Order: sequence, then structure tokens, then C-alpha cells
Amino acid sequence: MTILRTGAVTASTPRLCVGRLASYIDRFAGFLTGEGYASETVRTKCAWVAALSYWLTHRGSSLARLDEARVAQFHAHRRDARRRGDVATGRQVLAFLRGLRVIPSLPPPHIDRSALGQLLRHYERFLRSERGLARSTVVGYLAIVRRFLTEQFGSKALRLQDLRPRDLHRFVLREARRVSRTHAGTTVTTLRSFVRFLHQRGAIDRDLAAALPAVAQWRWAHLPKALPPEHIERLLRSCDRRTPAGVRDYAILLLLARLGLRGGEVRALTLDDVDWERGEVLVRGKGPRHERLPLPTDVGTALVHYLEHARPACATRHVFVRLHGPRHGLRLSAVCCVVRRALHRAGLNPAFKGAHLLRHSLATHLLRRGASLDEIGYLLRHRQPTTTQIYAKVDLDALRGIALPWMGGAS
Repeated sequence: MTILRTGAVTASTPRLCVGRLASYIDRFAGFLTGEGYASETVRTKCAWVAALSYWLTHRGSSLARLDEARVAQFHAHRRDARRRGDVATGRQVLAFLRGLRVIPSLPPPHIDRSALGQLLRHYERFLRSERGLARSTVVGYLAIVRRFLTEQFGSKALRLQDLRPRDLHRFVLREARRVSRTHAGTTVTTLRSFVRFLHQRGAIDRDLAAALPAVAQWRWAHLPKALPPEHIERLLRSCDRRTPAGVRDYAILLLLARLGLRGGEVRALTLDDVDWERGEVLVRGKGPRHERLPLPTDVGTALVHYLEHARPACATRHVFVRLHGPRHGLRLSAVCCVVRRALHRAGLNPAFKGAHLLRHSLATHLLRRGASLDEIGYLLRHRQPTTTQIYAKVDLDALRGIALPWMGGAS
């Protein structure tokens, strides 16, 4: 029997834990406290563990047999008493006990030994090693190729030599009817990559990539979404820098607004990426690209203030972490939420509210201040000059100089 009195976490009414998990509940509470959970949250989670321990003992179930299925049975047993967060607590407890080697580790993931599974593994290695694509991109490519091959061959043998342009066209048309134009374009890009891979490996005789027409995107049809400089400053002033959340959000917004970082690049920033002596920051861009950028004084000052006064002590090396448990690095969605919340506080309602809004705003502002497209492309780390050319559309003074007179005369 264990009475839950774990260091800083002492229940106002001590809870008894009996049974299979009694000797581990104190360590679990200490783990939660180290992850930054509030005392009340720790008590709630430990109460769940105590209930699970009693249930296991009452059923005569061995601790060695505790797994996801057993936890699901426990959830079903106490469905009337379930609380929000119980499912996450169950996953945490299993991971904690596996870390202590108290319960068996998860079995290795099932390896698809079918011809389709083997082909997809070969293609995955090609994308990672030869193309150098990011993990998220590879996952997306594999999902599209798996769907195409499954629809094309079903449970039959993969007769790749039988593939014809019409098979690719039919799949793209089916996808285009159910997804956005952007995703349809990604589907074409993926299939081109896949059939080139097949051709290089000798699996098909012809390169079918040329038979796939591009999906019309009209990339020049819209102006880049941007905020004027005065709105950017209003956005930054909306952060309450007297609070840890405001200090963190202000540093994030400055990185987005002054350096034009992508949301994923802010999320990936680690403590080791900031070179304080040289005044530089290492940016982990798309794929394997790592580039150094100068650290402006105001951005560096905001980072120092955040690290000294707002960032909680935790094991992760990520610069920006959750302010509440678990103390892990932020997700990309959290970075976007920082921008959306700041826009709401500042009373701004642009059509686009993601982290990329500040990147576009920086490029537009620099162009109007006289920076060249090459300089902007260098700062934003564009691989292709055509990516930067979209900003030429916002340089209205330059466009007026090349505009032809209207044939209808003055209006």
C-alpha cells in the first residue's frame, strides 16, 4: 500500500494505492512533476493510476499482461467515471512502465512482406537517400503511391509493365474530383517521381512521366498576402510581455517578422543553433538544408529575455517549449496559433492568418524599400528565382513604368 505524498505533490486528502502499481505510483508522480504538470493534474493522473491498480488486483490480472487492450478494457469498465485526458494518461502510464521494463515492450511494427510493401520500401529509400526529401513529404508520397497501386491492381500481382498513360490520367482525374487543386498537383508530382523511379530501376520500359500533364495552378493569379509595417508593429505590441506566454510569443513573432522564418523553422530551432558570439542563428530549412542568418539585435534581445525569464527548465533542447506539461517542443500548429492569437488581440483580420503571413509581409516591405528580388530570395532562402518573382507583382511603381497605355484613352 502506498500513500501518495510525492515531494512537491502532496494531496490534501492522501490517496491510497493498493495492488499491482502501488510501488510505482510515486515515481510516476515524480516523472509528471518533472515534465511540468501542475499539482492538480498530477493528482488527477495518479488517482487514475490508483484506480487502475485496484482494478487489476480485483480481477487477478498480472501486471506483466498490462497493455493497450487491457487499458481499453479498464476505460470501458469505468466509462461512467471517465474524464477528459484519461486516454492520454493511459498511454503515458504504459510508456512509463515500459521505460522501467516493468511490462513488455511493444512488439516490432509489422513489416509488409507483400510485393506492394517491398516496392514501397524501395521507393521510400530512394526518396530519402537520393532525393533527400523531408520525412513528412515522404509519408505523403507513399500514401498517394499506395492508393494508386491499390486501385490499379487490387489484390492481383503488380504487373508494372502493364501501366499505361491512361491509368495515370484516370487516377489523377479521380483524385482531382475529391481534393483541392493544390493536392491534385501534388498527386501529379508524386506519380511523376514514382514512374521515373520505376524507369530508372528497369521495372518499366518507358518513362511515363512525360505523359502526365501539370494541374493548372495559376500561381501568378493572386497577390502575396501581407501586412503593412504598422500592422506588424501593432501585432508585436499585442503580446503581454509581463507574462511568460507573452515573452515567448513575442520572440516567436520577431523571428517570423524580422528573419522571415517559416513556422517549421521556428519550431525546429534548438539551443545549439544560436551562436551568441557571432550573432548568428542556424536555420534548419526544408529537407537537409541548414543555413546561417545574422541575428538582429531586437530578435537576440527578445530571445535572451525569453530564455532567462520565461522558458521553463526541461530536458528538451528546443528553444520554444510548452509552458504547461508535458514540457516538450512546440508543434508547428502551435506556432501558427501564436500568430492567430496575436492577430485577434491586435484587432486584425487578414484573409490569411498562418505563420507564412509574416514571411510574405517581410518580403513585400523589403521590396518597397528598394531591395532587389535576388536579395529577398537570399534572405528567404528560396531555391529557385521563380519562387521570389511572385513579389514583383506588389511593386506597383515599377509595374506602372512598363504598363502599356489603355487603348480606350483616359477614363
